[in-house]
Amino acid sequence: PVDAREWRPSSEGGEVPRVAEGRAPALPSSPGQKDRYRRILRAAAEHGATYGFDRIQMLDVAKDAGVAIATLYRYFPSKTMLFTALLHSQVERLDRVAAEVRPGQAPADAVAQVLVGASRRLLERPLLAQAMLQSNNATVAGESPTMAVTGAFADLILRVAGVDAPTDHDLRLVRLVEQTWYGVLISELNGHIDAEESEGDTVLACRLLLADLGTT
Repeated sequence: PVDAREWRPSSEGGEVPRVAEGRAPALPSSPGQKDRYRRILRAAAEHGATYGFDRIQMLDVAKDAGVAIATLYRYFPSKTMLFTALLHSQVERLDRVAAEVRPGQAPADAVAQVLVGASRRLLERPLLAQAMLQSNNATVAGESPTMAVTGAFADLILRVAGVDAPTDHDLRLVRLVEQTWYGVLISELNGHIDAEESEGDTVLACRLLLADLGTT
């Protein structure tokens, strides 16, 4: 389970537990703010890939990003929000480069192709993948549900499938695919299935769940 505590500098120069603030993170607007935001995400990715979620300290991320710890907490009030935002950025990047349905290709297979490719990239750095998925699940569960990756993921799937005006039923199918894909990734990360089984499960889930996407 995710530890809801975070860290802040103490007067002795070390770090002490800090309860995550119940507030929405600030959004960068100026070029300088956006640059600091990107540096924080890059530093978080490196720490996540090296140490995993539980051993990461926010002060170290801020130091490597070249920002004050207060700046980091302004954008990311908790470590969970930081790694949820990192997953969000990964999905948005995937959305920019993902190809749409090829002539003769079923939309479900196009989506499966994108998710299998994303799985391979994410699992190249398993500790980071675990940190991002764990954080997103915790965000959905209650820390700040509106910050979860669901919206960006839905946009990606619908664009790849060529669905411009999704119905409530379409959105429900996409939500089920998202939940299933995360579960498959966690199963592979935990060693319950291998890469071949993981990819096969992803393809099967897309074909079963998205067979009538955009048709009702």
